[in-house]
Amino acid sequence: MNSFNSFNTLFPIICLLLFVFHVPCEAQLSSTFYDRACPNASAIIRTSILRAISRERRMAASLIRLHFHDCFVQGCDASILLDQTDTIQSEKTAFPNVNSVRGYDVIEAAKREVERVCPGVVSCADIVTLAARDASVAVGGPSWNVRLGRRDSTTASRSQANTDLPSPSAGLDALISAFVNKGLSARDMVALSGAHTLGQAQCFLFRGRIYSNGTDIDAGFASTRRRQCPQNGGDGNLAALDLVTPNSFDNNYFKNLMQRKGLLQSDQVLFSGGSTDSIVSEYSRNPRIFASDFANAMIKMGEIPAAQQNGIVRRVCSAIN
Repeated sequence: MNSFNSFNTLFPIICLLLFVFHVPCEAQLSSTFYDRACPNASAIIRTSILRAISRERRMAASLIRLHFHDCFVQGCDASILLDQTDTIQSEKTAFPNVNSVRGYDVIEAAKREVERVCPGVVSCADIVTLAARDASVAVGGPSWNVRLGRRDSTTASRSQANTDLPSPSAGLDALISAFVNKGLSARDMVALSGAHTLGQAQCFLFRGRIYSNGTDIDAGFASTRRRQCPQNGGDGNLAALDLVTPNSFDNNYFKNLMQRKGLLQSDQVLFSGGSTDSIVSEYSRNPRIFASDFANAMIKMGEIPAAQQNGIVRRVCSAIN
């Protein structure tokens, strides 16, 4: 037995002993973390995720966003998946998530598949992280190596979700600050924003922008978007974030920004005469650099450490064991 496999076997015992003596214990992430305990975990999860995206291509964007909204609150610990209870203030009900974040059922389905083969082994947090990578690949985006070994939180923080997740109306300085606070650079922020080459937004999130008659929005683009988003009513009407190729991972998002066709204010501020203009311009010219930077930024975001050191492996992702 090699040294890593010895560690992987002994780690739960070591953690138990440390827990008794109240010493924090956090797994070291590794791409081979489940090689002995559940060698087919990644393949099982991938099959389940691809099945969901084949049924609804929009789900790819939702799973990438779910991962982002999890990692920005308490670290990557699947806290966003926990339902409301007497003791848990669910992040699902936070303003940035309620009636907006999707894909919970897809993660639960993948968890059920893994539990049938390896009960109590694979964390929901790792499933969320793998799902984001598999979703990217499914719609033509980059792949990356996912290191595993995350634990699931036994807590959630609705208040932190309300404060730490960037607003769709945020200015550039606020966006940069929000990402820097999580250990991510301005370049990481622009690359991760490129996930908006996929997905849709609700009317109430961009209504102010398309009716502003501002100089930072193309008039024809605004007129087109008004057809789906009236000044009154229709708050939940959806519009693609990328009007050109809404279901494919590419760099059109950045080309749109340079043409003043960003749907959300937080999109367009990335190309508005500020410090990130050069990055947007670079990504618009070179899709390979964008794809590479996106993958690297997703790795960094996926390894934001969990606030709760002594996590668990939930049997069901929406509830504590």
